[in-house]
Amino acid sequence: MDIDSNTLPQGGMKRGGGWSVITGWGRATISRRGKRLWQTLNHKSACLSCAWGTGGQNGGFRDELGEPLQRCIKSVEAIRAELQPAVPRHVFKRRSVVELQQLDSSSCDRLGRLEHPLIQRSGCDLYEPIQWDEVYALLAEAFKTSSPERVASYSSGRSSNEAAYLLQLLMRARGSNNLADCSDLCHAPSSVGLTRVFGSGTSNVSLESLRQADGVVLVGSNAPANHPRLMNELIRLRERGGTVVVINPVVEGGLLKFGSPAFPIRSLLLSSEIASLYLQPIPGSDTAVFLGFQKAWLESGAIAWDFVKSHSDGWEALQDQLMSTSWESITQCCGLSREELECTAARLANCRSVVFAWAMGITHHSNGTTNVQAIANSAVLSGNVGRPGAGTMPIRGHSNVQGFGSMGVSVRLREPMLLALEALLKRPLSRTPGFHARDLIEAADRGEVDALLCLGGNLFGANPDSTQARRALGRIDTIAYLATKPNQGHFHGLGARQTLILPVFNRFETPHRTTVESGNNWVRFNEPGSTHLKRANLSSEVGFLAELAHRIFGDDPIHWKRLQDPIYVRELIAKTVPGYEGMAGIDATNREFQVSGRVFPVPRFSTPNGRAQLTPTPLPELTLPDVDHFGGLADGERGFVLNLITARSHGQHNTVVYKAADRYRGMPHRQTLLINPEDLQKFGFVAHDQVTVQGEAGTLQQIELIPGSIRQGCGLMFFPEANVLMRGVSDQACGTPAFKRVPVLIRAQVRANDN
Repeated sequence: MDIDSNTLPQGGMKRGGGWSVITGWGRATISRRGKRLWQTLNHKSACLSCAWGTGGQNGGFRDELGEPLQRCIKSVEAIRAELQPAVPRHVFKRRSVVELQQLDSSSCDRLGRLEHPLIQRSGCDLYEPIQWDEVYALLAEAFKTSSPERVASYSSGRSSNEAAYLLQLLMRARGSNNLADCSDLCHAPSSVGLTRVFGSGTSNVSLESLRQADGVVLVGSNAPANHPRLMNELIRLRERGGTVVVINPVVEGGLLKFGSPAFPIRSLLLSSEIASLYLQPIPGSDTAVFLGFQKAWLESGAIAWDFVKSHSDGWEALQDQLMSTSWESITQCCGLSREELECTAARLANCRSVVFAWAMGITHHSNGTTNVQAIANSAVLSGNVGRPGAGTMPIRGHSNVQGFGSMGVSVRLREPMLLALEALLKRPLSRTPGFHARDLIEAADRGEVDALLCLGGNLFGANPDSTQARRALGRIDTIAYLATKPNQGHFHGLGARQTLILPVFNRFETPHRTTVESGNNWVRFNEPGSTHLKRANLSSEVGFLAELAHRIFGDDPIHWKRLQDPIYVRELIAKTVPGYEGMAGIDATNREFQVSGRVFPVPRFSTPNGRAQLTPTPLPELTLPDVDHFGGLADGERGFVLNLITARSHGQHNTVVYKAADRYRGMPHRQTLLINPEDLQKFGFVAHDQVTVQGEAGTLQQIELIPGSIRQGCGLMFFPEANVLMRGVSDQACGTPAFKRVPVLIRAQVRANDN
C-alpha cells in the first residue's frame, strides 16, 4: 500500500514529467514546423488532445479559470502531427491497399495530411482521386436507397459540437438511431452508471471545485501520460496537505512523483510527491475495493447518515448488502487485505472533501457500469457529493468526446432532447434502438449494415477482435471516412463496394467558429483559422454534413443548406440541447460557459425527485480459465495463464502512436509484455524472453517479456496491437469492451537447460 520507489523493479521510471518534458518542447520548437507550432499553440482554439485540455477564448495556454502554462507535450504531439505536409501523391498512386495494410499506426500517421478526396472501388487495389460532387452523389444514393435501420455512423471526439449536432440530426431525420461513437468504447459505463445514481452522466466537479478538495481517489488512470494537466491539480492538493489515493494494478512512475513545468522551481527538477497511498488490486475487482471502503465506514461509524438519509434513496438495500457481505469475500475478490482497505477508508474519512476520479481502468470491464455505481455509492455514503470540493469525476480522453454525447450522438437519447428534435423536424423520431459501437460491428458482421459514415476516429483499430472488425467492415457496402490524416482503419476497414477517404480541416484550421466541451462541462469557443496545405481541397465537417443532408432530403423538413452556417447551427443547439441555452448568445458575447444542470453545488441532483439513487453492487466473478481453455500446451512447451491489461503507451493518443517506446514503463517497443518479476521466476522465464501470447480470438508471436511494477498474475500490452487477442466481451449495460481484463496464455518452447 505504501510504496518505496527504491524497491521497484528496474526498467520503468520512478517519476514522470520533469526535464524530459522541457527537452521535448525544445525539440519541437527547433523543428522545421516550430514557428507554425507555436502560432497554433497560441491560437484561440481548444487543445486537440484530452478532455482536460485548454484553449478557447482564454488563449491556447490558459484553462477555463484563466491560469497560464497549461499546455502539455501530448498537445504538442497532436498539433505537430497535424502540421505535417500533405501525403506525397505517389503514395496512393503507386502503393496498393495490401502494401498500405503493412503499415503500423505510427507509419500511417506519418504519411502526412490528406488533401484530396479518395475512393477505393471493389476490384481495384488502389485509392484513386474523386471529385466532391461525385462523393456527395455516391453517399446520398447510399443513404437514400438503404432502409434506415441499415445505415449507421461512427464518430470521434476530435470534431466540434456543431458537426456532432448535424451528424445526429442527419441520421435521425433519415430514421436511424445507429449513432455509434468512440465513447461507446471508453466511458459509456461512466455515463450510464452516473445517470442511474445522479441523473447526469458527466463529471459533477468543476475545475474550481476540484481546487477546494483535500482528498482525491484516482482509480484506473495513467494521468501522467494521458492527462498531464490533471497532475498540476494533484500537485497543488498535496502541497496544501491533502491525500491522494491511487488504485491501479500497475505502479505508474508518474503517479509516485511528477515534475510539472507549470511549477518550475518547486516541482520540475526535484519532482512532486503524488500518491499518498497506492493500492494494487486484481484487475476488474474495483467494485470489491469500494465495497470494502463502504463496509469499513459502516463498521467504524464514518458513514454520513444524516446526508445519506436526507438526499438519497435505496440506502437500506445497500446497507443490507454491506452487512451480509463478508470481509473474506471482499478481500479474496480484490486481492487486498482488510487492513489495507480499512486504513485507506480511514484516511478518506478524515478528509474534509473528496473527489472520486477514474479513467478506463474502471470502465474497460464487463462490469464497468457496476464499478462506476460502486464509486458513486461511496461518494454518497461518505457525504462527498453535492457540495464544493467533492463529487465524482470521470476523466475522459478525446477533447470533445463529452460534447458529442451532449449533442445527442448516442444510442441513449434523452427524452427532453428527443421531443425538442421532433418539434424541430416536425415528425416523430424512430424509437428503434440504435447500434452502439460493438453492436455496429456485430450487425455488420451479420451483413445488416449497408452504409457507414465515420466522422473521424478509427473504428477498426478501436475495436477488440481485429479479425472480426476487419471482416465486419468488409461486409458493409459503402464506407466513408472523414479525416485529416490516414490511419490503419482506412486500409483495413474497406467496404465491400466502395470506400472513401474525405479530407477535412482540423479544429484550428476550420474557416468558421466552432465549440467543444471539456470533461468538466466547460464549453470552449474556437476561433477560425487557415491551413498550411498549399493545394488542399478540404471540406469543413459542418459544410460537408449540411451539403450531404441537402442532397439526401432537399429542403424537407428544414432548410438543410442553411445549416452550412455554424451560427444557425448554434441557434438550434441552444433551442434543443438541455443545458446549452448559453450557446444562443456566444457569437455576440464570446462568453464561454458551464453546461447547466451537471455540477451540483448543493445536494439536489438531476433525478426525477432530486435524490441520489443507490443500489447494491454485486461482487464480480473473476476466475481465470486454465491452460486447457486455450487448447493446452504442445509437447516441448511451457506456459501459464494471466490477466492481460491492454493500455496506451506514453507517446500515444487513442489509436494514434507517436512514439513506439514507453519510457515510463521501461517498454522499449510495441511488441512487449510487462510482467511481475516474481511471475517470471515462478514460471521459469527470464527478462527479455521471446514468447507467444495466445488469446481467445488470436495470437501474437515474438513478444518480449519486460519485468515491471505490476501486480502478480497480470500483464500489460499495448492497444491497439493487442486487440487481435481478445473477443468482444462487453458490459451488458452499455456495450463497452473489457479491454482491461483479457485472459491470455503465455507459451514458449522449453529451453535446453530447463529441468
